[in-house]
Amino acid sequence: MEIFLDTANIDQIAEILEWGLIKGVTTNQKIFLSEKGVNFEEQSKKILKMVEPYPVSLEGPNALDELLVIAREYNKWGKNVVIKVPMLPDGSGLKAVKVLESEGIKTNVTAMMTVSQAMLAITAGASYASLFYNRIRDSGLDPVEVVKQSRAIIDNGNYKTKLIVGSIRKPSDVEEIASGNPHIITIPYKILKEMPYHERTVSTLEEFDKAWEEFKSAEKTC
Repeated sequence: MEIFLDTANIDQIAEILEWGLIKGVTTNQKIFLSEKGVNFEEQSKKILKMVEPYPVSLEGPNALDELLVIAREYNKWGKNVVIKVPMLPDGSGLKAVKVLESEGIKTNVTAMMTVSQAMLAITAGASYASLFYNRIRDSGLDPVEVVKQSRAIIDNGNYKTKLIVGSIRKPSDVEEIASGNPHIITIPYKILKEMPYHERTVSTLEEFDKAWEEFKSAEKTC
């Protein structure tokens, strides 16, 4: 299982890259909205270069013809570009997947809530398929089951698609998602920063430090 960082902030990416664990970055319109004052193309190219060779998902418009044009332009920005394609209700997103993948442009089908949506993206040949964990829960479905069943479709059919799960609101969501065995969990910076902390870990380390200080004070000198 891989961890992606869900952000468009350069400083956040630089910091978490130093942890040595992320294998990609995902962005969307709402994430870029929080980066007020930046130029989308410039910021995207910086991220692509920072994260290379790992994939970076960039989101375009929701209209098919416009999406195809924009996707081809974004694809010129780096070898690790992945185009986010929405699961549009009329099926045109699936057409975009077929066209772009046939041109060698990797796609990530997003905003999916059900196993049937995931099945369509997987069988259409998407490089990635993204389930929105808490939005699935908000809709009344069991998100863990949706993840498990979607992963089973990929494994049983030997499809190339990698399953991404996002829409994470707290660290415990990551633990639940992991039980569903997706290929990738994409985690917001704020949540990822909270994950190393546990109060009992902190108190244990303090206890060890105190014991070491006591040992050193009584240590026999050579």
